[in-house]
Amino acid sequence: MAGSRFEFATAGQVIFGAGVAAETGEIARRLGLRCLIVTGRTPERAQGLVEGVLFPVAGEPTIEVVERGVETARRERCDVVAAIGGGSAIDAGKAIAAMITNPGPVLDYLEVVGAGKTIQHAPAPFLAVPTTAGTGAEATRNAVLSSPAHGVKASLRSPKMLPVAALVDPLLSRDLPASVRASTGMDALTQLIEPFVSPRANPMTDALCRAGMGLAGSALRRAHQDEAAREDMALAALWSGMALANAGLGAVHGFAAPIGGMFQAPHGAVCAALLAPVTEMNLARCGEAARERYGEVARILTGSPDTAGLVAHLRGLQSGLGIGRLGGFGVREEHVPEIARRAGVASSMRGNAAELSLEDLEAILRDAL
Repeated sequence: MAGSRFEFATAGQVIFGAGVAAETGEIARRLGLRCLIVTGRTPERAQGLVEGVLFPVAGEPTIEVVERGVETARRERCDVVAAIGGGSAIDAGKAIAAMITNPGPVLDYLEVVGAGKTIQHAPAPFLAVPTTAGTGAEATRNAVLSSPAHGVKASLRSPKMLPVAALVDPLLSRDLPASVRASTGMDALTQLIEPFVSPRANPMTDALCRAGMGLAGSALRRAHQDEAAREDMALAALWSGMALANAGLGAVHGFAAPIGGMFQAPHGAVCAALLAPVTEMNLARCGEAARERYGEVARILTGSPDTAGLVAHLRGLQSGLGIGRLGGFGVREEHVPEIARRAGVASSMRGNAAELSLEDLEAILRDAL
């Protein structure tokens, strides 16, 4: 890596530890006069943390939800945004903060299905307070939005969209249902593996991925009962967001974009169902450098550099955590060609460890059904 040029960007300030969510209100008051508080379907979680105008987001954020949030923020004269919730709430808040200060509809700025215009003006100051240990959205520069009209998820993306502050409090994930904890945890693991084997990896992201995979590998199965494991998963998820924001993702997330847009399927569960099939296909198609990377992933997660053992381990994690296959979310054989076609043009596919043909993508999907 000597002489190699790379860049690394993350949230302006990261505050990590039990109880740090209580600092949200004080930071918001320093940044603006009135706060829009974006939450998930349980806005009670924000109670006592920050004062302002509540804007609950019941499910994954759509273009229409973001536009309603922008309208609410402007009507209520909110000049700072705090998102307290899972990845959906944080992505919604991030997009609302960006669109408060930039003219025109959301679709003008959306990748893949929109015009992909550049965000010109700095967003309203944005605070991210995650309540799940999974998406790492508190450290990323994009917001994933669903477009029901196009049947796909796509990103609003700009370096300006990085949060001013990310407050990562492991206590907030204490009451998560086991299924949510498992699927979001698998999302975090995927977001540590994909940047590590990506051709865009750099020494900073490598360090985060190695450390994060070590934490997640031992904590994933224990996090529902063990407070120390929950703290490890919160840290692993944070590092996964930092890594993906700077080294990209791969085919797992390339598939997740169309599947999430076409079916009512939790993002983390989709990633869990695809992680082993994508890994196996990448190993069959990638070059020597990526194979060596996968060998290191295997060593971190299983203690052995055997990549066949890695694939088996990832399949075992999915089933052991009670996460179903894609067929359980309504994906059928007749959907395979269209999903593969859409995945092939997804932005995440550019960071994949190997060049995959349309036939390869279809084979991966059939393996995950």
